[in-house]
Amino acid sequence: MKIEIITPEKKVYEGNIRSLKVPGKKGAFQVLKDHAAIVSTLVEGRVTVTDMDGRDSVFEIEGGVVEVQGNIIILLAESVR
Repeated sequence: MKIEIITPEKKVYEGNIRSLKVPGKKGAFQVLKDHAAIVSTLVEGRVTVTDMDGRDSVFEIEGGVVEVQGNIIILLAESVR
């Protein structure tokens, strides 16, 4: 899967990943390869990106939106700490 994590100021992360965990408005969820298409609002919390080598990158976001379609993920975050 390909992902881009973007804030209004800059692109924070881009790459091929194995999985993504996000703080959805109705609860945290994980995105794996071939996930159904989805658009979800995100709340303040932790985003965990697992790359193809199994390494985790963790980002604290203030909220935002994530779109998953055809193994392409766009995460628009209000801000990332």
